[in-house]
Amino acid sequence: MDKPSKTWQQNDLWEKEIDQLKSIINKTPLVETTKWGGIVYTYNNKNVLGIGGFKSYFGIWFFNGVFLKDDLNVLVSGNETTKAQRQWRFNSAEEINEKKILEYINEAIELEKQGKVHKAEKSPLVMSDFFKDFLINEHLETVFENFTLTKKKEFVEYIDTAKQEKTKLARLEKIKPMIVEGIGLNDKYR
Repeated sequence: MDKPSKTWQQNDLWEKEIDQLKSIINKTPLVETTKWGGIVYTYNNKNVLGIGGFKSYFGIWFFNGVFLKDDLNVLVSGNETTKAQRQWRFNSAEEINEKKILEYINEAIELEKQGKVHKAEKSPLVMSDFFKDFLINEHLETVFENFTLTKKKEFVEYIDTAKQEKTKLARLEKIKPMIVEGIGLNDKYR
């Protein structure tokens, strides 16, 4: 298999260590691919884990790591907004324990086989009074309700991110015929 031309690695510090992780992962049924500019391993075309090197560490991240038992207590959340992904960070090649890594990977594959995935929570639609008043005044609230949540959010963001009222008004005039015709703001890009 060809090596991905680009990875998340921000430097050449961890090239040997990344190759070592790859040799361990290649002992599993996971398939290497490149997504979002990095090395990702999939099972039945579902993302299971990724690997990469950064300034102060290299590591493996499990896309649904929140479900792993983590008996070794090595997994960390990448940041406070990460819901399901968990990372196993290493600072040296000496920290790589093939047997333990394979246990985590095989558990992650089993979770994927079971269909155990974290479902993203949908954030509610938050609409400014400015936009609500426009829909009511133009008698468009019923038509607007027929859009999907995603399309509604796109319209709301488009209007509410304008800083000046004159820009908001110009944008409202632009989207009014789209709403009437049931055309989403970004439909032409889909």
